[in-house]
Amino acid sequence: MENTEESPACEQGPTPPERGLLHIWQSAGPSEQLCPERVLLSRPVLQAALGEHHGVLLTQGGQVYSFGELLWRDLSIPVSAPLLEVSLLGKTVVRVAAGGFHCGALSEQGNIFMWGENTAGQCGLTDRGKVTNITVSEPCLVSVVDSEVVPPAVVRIMDLACGREHSLALSSQNELWAWGSGCQLGLVTNSFPVFRPQKVEHLAGRHVIQVACGAYHSLALVRSLPPQNFNTQNCPEKRERGQSPHYSVTEREELSTVDDAHYCPLGVELTEALTSETSPRRRGPRRRFQPGGRSAGSSPGSGSGSCPFSEDSKSTTKQKNLTVGASLEPDGLNADHLTQTDGSPKSHSLSGWRANKSSAFHDEMELQSLLQKLSGHSLETQHTTGPGDTDSLSSHTSDDSCVSSTPSVDLLTSSYESPIKSQTTNNSGVSGSCSSSPVCLEEVRLCLEAEKKELQGQKSSSLTNINQKANAAANRRRSLPGTPTYGSPRRRRPCGCRPSSAGRTQAAAPEEAGDGLPSLETEVWSWGRGSEGQLGHGDQLARLQPLCIKSLTGEEVIKVAAGSHHSLALSAQCQVYSWGSNMCGQLGHVNSPVTVPQQAKLSEGLRVWDVSAGQSHSLLIADGDCVQPILLYCGQHQEPMSTQSERSHQSQRSCQRSPNRAESYTVRPTLLPFCMEMGYISTVCSGGQSSAVLADQNIMGFISAIHELASRERHFYCWLSSMRKLLLGPLRNREGVCPSLGEPCTHLFFSLSESFVRLSALIGQHSTSLSYFLHIVQGRDVTSLPLLTHTEHFLDIYKEYCSALGNFQVMGGFKSLHKLSLECLGSQQTVLAQLCVSDQSVSGDVDLVSLLYWPLQQLHQYSRALLKLAACYDVLTIEYQSLHQACSQYESLSLSLLRRKKEAETTFLFWKTHSGKNTEVLRLPQRRVVCESSNRSLTLQNAGRFSNHWFILFNDALVHTQGAIPSQSFFSTHHIYPLTCLWVKPVTEDSSGHYAIKITCPEESFTLVASTPQEKNKWVRSLNQAVDQVLGGGGQGSSPGVAAMSRTASYTFTGEGRFKDAHYNGAWLAGRVHGRGTMKWPDGRTYTGNFKNGQEDGYGECIIPNKVLNKPDSYQGHWRDGKIHGFGKYKYASGEVYEGCFCDGQRHGYGMMSSGKQVRTSSSVFIGQWVQDRKTGYGVYDDITRGEKYMGLWLDDQRHGSAVVVTQYGVYYEGTFKENKMSGAGLLVSDDDTAFHGDFSDDWTINGKGVLSLANGDCLDGQFSGEWSTGLKVVGTYTKPAIEEPENKERNSLFRLGQYVVPAGERWGCVFNECWSRLGCDAPGRGERTTAWENIAVTITTSRRQSPNLSRSQSKVLECLEFIPQHEEPVTTANYDNIRRYLIKACETPLHPLGWLVETLVTVYRMTYVGVGSNRRLLRQAVQEVQAYLIHYYSIVRFLFPGLPDDGGIIPDPPASPTTSRRNSDTAEEGVVVVCCSSLLLPLLLPRLYPPLFTLYCLQEEQEEAQYWDRILRLNKQPDQSLLSFLGVQEKFWPLWMSILGEKKQIVSSSKDACFVSAVETLQQISTTFTPSDKLLVIQKTFEELTQEIKPLLDDDFLWCMDDLLPLFIYVVLRARIRNLGAEVSLIEDLMDPNVQFGEMGLMFTTLKACYIQIQHESTS
Repeated sequence: MENTEESPACEQGPTPPERGLLHIWQSAGPSEQLCPERVLLSRPVLQAALGEHHGVLLTQGGQVYSFGELLWRDLSIPVSAPLLEVSLLGKTVVRVAAGGFHCGALSEQGNIFMWGENTAGQCGLTDRGKVTNITVSEPCLVSVVDSEVVPPAVVRIMDLACGREHSLALSSQNELWAWGSGCQLGLVTNSFPVFRPQKVEHLAGRHVIQVACGAYHSLALVRSLPPQNFNTQNCPEKRERGQSPHYSVTEREELSTVDDAHYCPLGVELTEALTSETSPRRRGPRRRFQPGGRSAGSSPGSGSGSCPFSEDSKSTTKQKNLTVGASLEPDGLNADHLTQTDGSPKSHSLSGWRANKSSAFHDEMELQSLLQKLSGHSLETQHTTGPGDTDSLSSHTSDDSCVSSTPSVDLLTSSYESPIKSQTTNNSGVSGSCSSSPVCLEEVRLCLEAEKKELQGQKSSSLTNINQKANAAANRRRSLPGTPTYGSPRRRRPCGCRPSSAGRTQAAAPEEAGDGLPSLETEVWSWGRGSEGQLGHGDQLARLQPLCIKSLTGEEVIKVAAGSHHSLALSAQCQVYSWGSNMCGQLGHVNSPVTVPQQAKLSEGLRVWDVSAGQSHSLLIADGDCVQPILLYCGQHQEPMSTQSERSHQSQRSCQRSPNRAESYTVRPTLLPFCMEMGYISTVCSGGQSSAVLADQNIMGFISAIHELASRERHFYCWLSSMRKLLLGPLRNREGVCPSLGEPCTHLFFSLSESFVRLSALIGQHSTSLSYFLHIVQGRDVTSLPLLTHTEHFLDIYKEYCSALGNFQVMGGFKSLHKLSLECLGSQQTVLAQLCVSDQSVSGDVDLVSLLYWPLQQLHQYSRALLKLAACYDVLTIEYQSLHQACSQYESLSLSLLRRKKEAETTFLFWKTHSGKNTEVLRLPQRRVVCESSNRSLTLQNAGRFSNHWFILFNDALVHTQGAIPSQSFFSTHHIYPLTCLWVKPVTEDSSGHYAIKITCPEESFTLVASTPQEKNKWVRSLNQAVDQVLGGGGQGSSPGVAAMSRTASYTFTGEGRFKDAHYNGAWLAGRVHGRGTMKWPDGRTYTGNFKNGQEDGYGECIIPNKVLNKPDSYQGHWRDGKIHGFGKYKYASGEVYEGCFCDGQRHGYGMMSSGKQVRTSSSVFIGQWVQDRKTGYGVYDDITRGEKYMGLWLDDQRHGSAVVVTQYGVYYEGTFKENKMSGAGLLVSDDDTAFHGDFSDDWTINGKGVLSLANGDCLDGQFSGEWSTGLKVVGTYTKPAIEEPENKERNSLFRLGQYVVPAGERWGCVFNECWSRLGCDAPGRGERTTAWENIAVTITTSRRQSPNLSRSQSKVLECLEFIPQHEEPVTTANYDNIRRYLIKACETPLHPLGWLVETLVTVYRMTYVGVGSNRRLLRQAVQEVQAYLIHYYSIVRFLFPGLPDDGGIIPDPPASPTTSRRNSDTAEEGVVVVCCSSLLLPLLLPRLYPPLFTLYCLQEEQEEAQYWDRILRLNKQPDQSLLSFLGVQEKFWPLWMSILGEKKQIVSSSKDACFVSAVETLQQISTTFTPSDKLLVIQKTFEELTQEIKPLLDDDFLWCMDDLLPLFIYVVLRARIRNLGAEVSLIEDLMDPNVQFGEMGLMFTTLKACYIQIQHESTS
């Protein structure tokens, strides 16, 4: 943590700090002589912890100081000059704790350091010394290791508490760890001491918020579990046991199985060996450290008035009530540390704890009046003698033998008289019923036997000595309180993002609920010894395991504190619950029994917000009448002695007898008057007989502002709690609430109650949070105040409460509620009346309206408080800005809610005056009246003379009633216009002189006429403000006519038309549906998408229910003027899917219809042109069920015109169709090349003349009839051609393929037309170029906005395409490349029209030529189709870039980049580039079309390919040299050496695949390329590689001749082993750029083709 102190707007100098001021005094009651000693340190004290006779201080910067009796170092340090713990320097300590006789410190890293007495292992197993160390003189690290996890992990600690013989630590995981001795550890073990910290398993899994240690008991504050799994963490039996003091025998055996497990309820072993061992060891160090003047056996911590059985024997005693103040029998055992003579230099060793100071109040009357005011206790017992009471000799160190209202007579005195006698002063305060529990007698008997055995071995005759040596189990009864144990600040800061400061040691809120505020759903668990009832379970039994105190569950406990033998719990409602030992009145009440928590008796108007408990006293901080906190004391009053000698006499006498019972002790907490002198107290601390407070001076009003805010909030929470208890709770639980209030009001009352409860819960958490904030106000960042961190939450809760309250008021619920409250509360009315803050109503009745509206004033208090805090900071600081911003937020909400309150009142009065059946229809809880025209100030334009019009403006609607008589609230009809869909426009005054306002609604418009200009302005302003507010604006200062023309709103249409009864939610513009929205019809139709001028327009999704099939149709795509228009996807209920173009709601243009995946009679896909919902034009129909594909023309959903049909059996037909069947001349070719040409009359049915050609060349000519698949009837001539006969050209032309095919250029016109229309052209080439480019940019921009899930690369491409390239200028080779790059990018995304075109062309091509369409006879058509695509595509590109020349044209080149021209096409002459569509566009299209096209080539070349491959396999079996010689390669070209991994090796006759390796590898790459130009480049590169390898063997000026080159290249082709080389060759030949056919590349290609043919015909011998 940083060592800086938070100090608003001012820096601290080296002068004594104004924060963290420490005051210490002996706690012996509020007599005037008590003068707290001010400890002057150079740094602010952040925390103090007090033990029995010592204390520990933590100052800013993490330094630790000790004072008092430091027995482990044989030192006595006065508090005025505390001793710095040097070994802790640099450790940044954030928390300290003091036990009975040991100390602990916690570092910022979560490490624990312990020092002091270690006889019971309470300092743990330190790294210095052995386990048996009875003292640890210097702070040593104690590691807390969780060995259950693998590997074992060091646990980070955030809180620490110490008792007399035990220590507890709270981890950052909110789990509890314990070490030391005794049942107060809560561990499952029977061997003590426990030196290594162990987890308290019983609380594992629970969320521990805070811990406190008494002398021999422990308390934990635990967050409650959610109700459903409440019992999962602890077994039900254990819970039940805590309930009743009477147990069954079996339960008793479970609890104290002394014989089996050597356990007693105290958690101390009773075996002989252990008892005799531990006694001297535990007492040992005490004797060694005795200062002079003490009897050897009286150790400073020994519980002199308590024998080992004091814990248990009391519960066996019979009780007798004695008066308070009766003196008790003296006993010689109560010496303890008062045994020094008065001349001893260390007389009591506490003389240094206080300086002589006179009373803080000079004026006697002032003191009296203050006490009268703040304490309900009478003041007669307060004696005010002179100052100077320096020693509290009668502050009885034996906390068990102070004073008792009901002393007991021990049952066992006869058997064991002497040591027990002191027990007569001890009392549990329980009435006799549970005192005879046999368990306790058994325990006492066991303890006595062990004690007797030990006593027999004692030699000392001194009774005191014997008694104290016998005191092993309850050796030290002096206690230390649980110091204020809040969580470590580290835990509170989410991910350490807030700046830390050393001041934040006393960590703030103990625990935070999920929303960052402290949780109020808590439980208190206790365990350890319970002889004084300090466990709070209603008995005096010990508990070995933590047990929940049932009575405190639900009491919202926010802090626990433990004195030696009593316990305190502080609730969020500022109540203190106390239980345990009450001998000195330390519980603050005299209620019985003291074994269960009881409320301390606080005077009226005192609210406690911090507690601490000492040995036999309690100290509380409370809010009084003023802002400054006050101190309340519970415990014994000290009667001041007249002289010093009396005190020393008392000291001497006290060696011989027990101290006198106090003359008096407080029956209720009493004010300590000196607290007003101390400043603003932030923390209180008690221990032993001492008390300490930390206070702050009020710097610049900062401290007082924080205290005032916290005090107000606590007061407010108490008020809210009282309201819940007195009013809302009883009324909610009352059965008659529904009949009395009526149905709607009951519902509203319950929602009001719920919002009140939510508000109350928030304020409870906030007030608790502020109390924690006060403890460490000097170190906290003011910006961490919940009012700043949770502003939105506060505002929402207050708004919600105000709305619920207003709604209830508007519906007139208060009248019935008042009546109900009178019946329900009766006598408690007066108590409720006290809660009324505002003036009482005349009758004296409680005004429930003002009572329930009162919480809203708190918002103004918040803003005041924040303003005060802001004033302490410089204007430029973050703190000032945060405070100022929050201040204005709370203030504006405060004003806004007051307005809403007024509106609710006005509306209630309106309904009251206009009550009636008709108006009740309009009366809604959320509805408020804004203004109305009952004074005839507003009427309808052109209204009839006798018609009555009454307009009422509510906050959500304008109501127009006709035939109304406002005074009688009677009207015949009314119409409600919701304000969300109301547009107001003041009409400029025309010559008619009307003051008119035009009102536009979705289905009608009308004009209102005002009586005066003022009325007109009033109504326009009111209407606009109301509309503005409904639409989410502030409604403040809107000038007339400003309410948004465009807005988002919901509306249900009622009038006739397409939207009848439809509900719309979305954007509007001036009364019409416009923008994005959703329309839902009652029949289930829904449309979500864009609207324009009241109709669907743009992209939208629609669902249309199909009642017949019980499934909906759905459409996603474009609309225009309320109809489907443009490109979209329509899914029919039948399962069919259409994706394509629409026009006016009909399929029109390019589209694809698939029958879907449903199990149907036929499955099919059609892709092609549609006209007015019917297939018309060119299209491909794939009948998947029949295995046929039709590619041709359609008319009105029927096949009609030229077409090709292929079947899955390889049959190919081309011809004409009429009325959906084959008709007229046609050509049919089967798979085995049998062909028929003739007349067809039906599908596959021949009827008429024809010629049949068989595969072997035979021919049949004549009349044919019948179906092709079943058999043909023939009347004709059969001819077998002679071998020498010349070719019959006429017959060949009959069987030529492609006669009846639709020309490639006429196919797919619909696809190109759609692309043109996307560019904004009506027909190909007709349109504005600039419009086309703008359309492209708009399409891409909108697509980018509407597709949020694009990858980075996609959005980058779209970003580039958004920019319109330079398209007007003439094209040169320099910018030709830019065009090429643009086209490549455009084709990457289907959002670009050109990209869509490419994608669609690929789809139609694959639909045509994949599957059944993979027929070799379709190859020519497939090639022609690709070429047709290029021509069409090029025309579109030329339209966009008019600078491009015609196909085959020339681009002039600034002679700079021959590389570019070389790449694109062959240079015809220097300086020009020939552009053709294949060079520009084929690289874009062919890679995507390649698979189906190449497959057709392979099928076409199948036979030649087989021959070629057979030769390749055979010839490749030969070694290189024999193959070269076989191919006729001249020996001068034979390589002699080959390079393997850079090593030269000679090629021998057996070498294989060693020659021309690089050329072979290069040629193999031909299969990896797509376009002819790329394939030609591979061939060219192969030649270059070949030449490179030959060059070293020949002269430099060598030139190839074909005779040399061909055999060598054949070798390379053979060794390359390329599959489907014939298909590659054919593809290149068909699609290569015509410009390169006769150049160098053309020649190289011809060489490759020649090689292919040569290899086919090569003899293999």
